[in-house]
Amino acid sequence: MKDIAKLTVIEIINLLKSGETSSESLVNGYKKIYEEKNTDINAYLEFFTDAIESAKLADKKRAELLTSGKSANEIYVEFPLLGVPIAIKDNIVVEGKVASASSKILENYKAPYNATVVEKLLNAGALFLGRLNMDEFAMGGSTENSAYGVTKNPHDLERVSGGSSGGSAAVVSMGGAPVSLGSDTGGSIRQPAAYCGVVGLKPTYGSVSRHGLMAMGSSLDVIGPLAHTVEDVEYIFNIIKNQDGDRYDSTSLKHEDEVKNISRHTFNPEKIRIGIVPELMNQGGIDKSVIETLNKTIELLRTAGCEVKEISLPHVKYSLAVYYILMPAEVSSNMARFDGVKFGSKVEGDDLLGDYLNTRGELLGKEVRRRIMLGTYVLSSGYHDAYYNKANITKDLISSDFEKAFENVDVVLTPTTPTPSFKIGSHSDDPVQMYLEDIFTVTANLTGSPAISIPAGSTKSDTGTDLSIGLQFTAPHSREDILFAVGKKVQQLRAL
Repeated sequence: MKDIAKLTVIEIINLLKSGETSSESLVNGYKKIYEEKNTDINAYLEFFTDAIESAKLADKKRAELLTSGKSANEIYVEFPLLGVPIAIKDNIVVEGKVASASSKILENYKAPYNATVVEKLLNAGALFLGRLNMDEFAMGGSTENSAYGVTKNPHDLERVSGGSSGGSAAVVSMGGAPVSLGSDTGGSIRQPAAYCGVVGLKPTYGSVSRHGLMAMGSSLDVIGPLAHTVEDVEYIFNIIKNQDGDRYDSTSLKHEDEVKNISRHTFNPEKIRIGIVPELMNQGGIDKSVIETLNKTIELLRTAGCEVKEISLPHVKYSLAVYYILMPAEVSSNMARFDGVKFGSKVEGDDLLGDYLNTRGELLGKEVRRRIMLGTYVLSSGYHDAYYNKANITKDLISSDFEKAFENVDVVLTPTTPTPSFKIGSHSDDPVQMYLEDIFTVTANLTGSPAISIPAGSTKSDTGTDLSIGLQFTAPHSREDILFAVGKKVQQLRAL
């Protein structure tokens, strides 16, 4: 059997179908990798103690179904993930498990219900290996803001894994799980995927239910998968996406919404049209290795018959500024529930106000408090119109630019990040530099478009390690199928 650390979801399913391995054997293998590597990398906050028991139950169910006369193929049509192990970000709730969002304020909080995506995966037969480290309440781009220590990049332990889904990317990269779930508010799946050399999908806003995801920016948040290959990401997405909305999530897309979105854009996989954006690429601050990887990939795509052309997105230069007004404003609102009274941990004060001040002051990290204060400021009297309302107007202009662009191209191609993974601590005293790492990714969250990060190359660090470089493709709403087609083509071209 292939090295378990490199097994894809599709390969695992075929091995389980053929009887060449068992779910119990797989979980034991991933537990061994966890025991060998997690102390150094810190991807897992917890490897679930009942993971092996869940694997045994999956093996028993598979055996019973085979005994009943069902073929292996029929079983995996009915239960497409039966016995397949998955790891999950610490801000997506699993009933009876701790869900801390990597914060001290929720250190001992146990979820009373399952997130919708968790229910979908369980119904498909999946089992959960454990919960993964992240930036506290998903606020950060390096997983340095976790209350439980930084998650290190498996390719270079002196460098960050990215964030906020750093654990979700690192666990796949280190071979500790074949697939993971993360959440993406401004690049939190795609950026760590790029740094760790895995595939990360940010789906269309509303295509995956947010019920059971701890909200950061409610108009921006999306749950998505990270895996070794585009095929795996596609397989998981088709299981967790909404079939007809979700009664627990009012922003969830219904089937008719998806059909309407798809009908707006025709796609010919034999003649893929790719747009590149001079407004983004000419602004400076992009590492030479990232530009070289982009140019090399463009030439490969042209050679393969794709049409690559420049497009204009006139308002895209305002994306980062708009994002860092709207996101903190929503953070300020969403974080109001964490006060030490309703749930979670509490630090006593002299009175009710003292309880609030002590709890938040001692149990929330610096970056979380920074974003709450920024958001409260832009929503305050006298500044709401000057900042928040204008940001929303500009957001609509950016969305309109993308809609016009998609009349002439199928996808927009950019780097995922302006640089490869940076050294731990190098941006800690410069939050603006940290925020600039989101320059290419925030646009998909502002517009609601689906986007995917694909490993496209690497460069050598100053110590000789290989640092991964990812490229991002963005498609029209509900056209994840285009991202998968383009992503598979990039994989094939890189393999030649």
